[in-house]
Amino acid sequence: MDIVIQAIIIGILQGLTEFLPISSSAHLILIPPLLGWDDTFINSANFDVMLHGGTLLALLIYFWRDVIRLIGAFIASIRERSLGTDHDRRLAWLLLISTIPAALLGVALESFFDTYFRDHLIYIPVLLVIGAILLYLAERAASHMREMFQISWLDALVIGIAQAFALFPGISRSGVTIAAGLFLGMKREAAARFAFLMGIPVIGGAFVWKARELALGSLTSQETTALAAGFITAAVFGVLAIGLLLRYLQGHSTNLFVAYRIAFAAVVAVLLLMR
Repeated sequence: MDIVIQAIIIGILQGLTEFLPISSSAHLILIPPLLGWDDTFINSANFDVMLHGGTLLALLIYFWRDVIRLIGAFIASIRERSLGTDHDRRLAWLLLISTIPAALLGVALESFFDTYFRDHLIYIPVLLVIGAILLYLAERAASHMREMFQISWLDALVIGIAQAFALFPGISRSGVTIAAGLFLGMKREAAARFAFLMGIPVIGGAFVWKARELALGSLTSQETTALAAGFITAAVFGVLAIGLLLRYLQGHSTNLFVAYRIAFAAVVAVLLLMR
C-alpha cells in the first residue's frame, strides 16, 4: 500500500484514539504490524513527531480561548505573586503541577517505552484490559460532583501521576486521567476537559522532545507528502474526537469505551497468538 494512504489512515487513528479513552499508542503500535505495514519511514521518529504535532494542533484549535485565558492568568499570578480568588490562576497552576510526573517519567524511560512494547506486543492487550477495568471501577466509584476549579493541589498531583502511567501503551492518557478524575469525584465532562488541557503541555513537550530527532532535509517528495497527510488528518480527526467526547460525556458514561477496549484487546490477542 502507498505510504501516503498509510499515513492518512494512521493519522486518522492518532487523531481519534489520542483523545477517546481507548489508547492511541496501543492502536499505533498494534495495527501497522497486524496489517503487514513495515515501511521504515511510517515507523520513524519523523512521522511520530508529525502525528504528535497534529494532535497538539487539534488541542490548540479546540481550546484556544482557554489557552489564551490561562496563559494570561498564569502570567498575572507571577507578576502579582498571588492567586487571589481567580479560578483561572489556580487552574493554570494545577495544570502545571499535573504535568510534572509524566514529564519526569517520560524523560527517564523514553527509550524503554519506545522499544520494549514494540518487541512484546502481547502485553498490550493486557494493558488495554487493565485500562478498561480502571474506567469501569471509576464509573462505579464516581460521585460526579466536582468541577475543575474545585480540585485540590493534591488532586492535581494524583491525576498527574495517573497520567504518567499512560506511557504504558494500552492504558490511554485520556482514559487514565478521566478515571482518576472520576475517582476524585469530578463530573465526567470536567474530568475530560481537565485531561485535555493537561494534554497541551504534555503532548507539546513530547513533540518538542522528539523533534530533536528530525532530519527533514533528507526526505523524498513522497515522504514529505506522507508527513503532511499524517499531520493534517491527525489534527482534523483530533478536533472531531475532542468535541465528540465532551458532548458524549455530558449524558453518558464511559462504558462504551470499556466495552470497546475489551473487545479490541480480545481480537488483538487472538491475532497475535495465531501468528
